[in-house]
Amino acid sequence: MSNPKHALFWMTAYLCIVGVVCALIYAPLHSAFQANWVFNSLIVSVLIIGTGISYRQVVVLIPETQWIAYFRTGNMALSVQREPRLLKPLTRQLGGDLTKDRFRMSAMSLRTVLDGIRGRLDESREISRYMISLLIFLGLLGTFWGLLGTINSVGSVIINLSIDGGDFNKIFAELQAGLLEPLKGMGTAFSSSLFGLGGSLVLGFLDIQAGHAQNRFYDGLEEWLAGVTNLVDSDKPA
Repeated sequence: MSNPKHALFWMTAYLCIVGVVCALIYAPLHSAFQANWVFNSLIVSVLIIGTGISYRQVVVLIPETQWIAYFRTGNMALSVQREPRLLKPLTRQLGGDLTKDRFRMSAMSLRTVLDGIRGRLDESREISRYMISLLIFLGLLGTFWGLLGTINSVGSVIINLSIDGGDFNKIFAELQAGLLEPLKGMGTAFSSSLFGLGGSLVLGFLDIQAGHAQNRFYDGLEEWLAGVTNLVDSDKPA
C-alpha cells in the first residue's frame, strides 16, 4: 500500500518553490495586487481554501492506510479503535468476518465495495476541481471588470477633450490626467488575470498530486482485496 505522505511531501515542496519565486518577485507582485486588491484578495482566499482542500484529500488517506496495516497484522483491537470512514463500505460488508488477511465475499459484493470507495474518492475531488475553475473565473471576471472601466474612462476622456482654447500644453496635460483612469482599469484587468491563472496552476498541481495519491491508494486496495478475498457464489451464503 502506497504511503500518502509521499504526495504531501511533493505538494509541500512545490508550495515552497512557489513561495520562493513569489518572494523573489515580491515588489512587482505587490504592485499588481494593489491594482485591484478586492478581486485579488478574493482570489488569494480561494487559493488558500483550495490548498487546504487538496491537503485534506491526502491527509484523510493516512488513517485509512493505517487501518489496513493494522487489519493485516491481525491486531483488530487497534483497527476497531481506528474505524475508517472511507473504507466503511468494506467494514460493513465484512461484518464479523474480520479474520487476518482472509475473508469471504462474493464477486458482486467485492465490486460493489470497490465502486463505493471509488465514488467517494471521486466525490472528494469535485470541490478541488471547482476551486480551480473558480480561480479562472475570478481572474476573467476581474479582467472584464477592468476592461469595462477602461472603456468607460477612455470614453470620458474623449468626450471631455476640447481643443477650442488652442493651448496645446494644457490640452496635453488634461489628456495625460484623463488617461490615468484607463490605465488603472488595465492594471485591474491584468492583475486579476495574473493571480487567477497563477492560482489555478498552483491548485492544478496540488490536485494532480492528490489524485495520484488517491489512485495509488485505490489500486493498492484493489490488489489487496483481490489477493485476500475468497470469492464465493453470490447465491450462496458467505
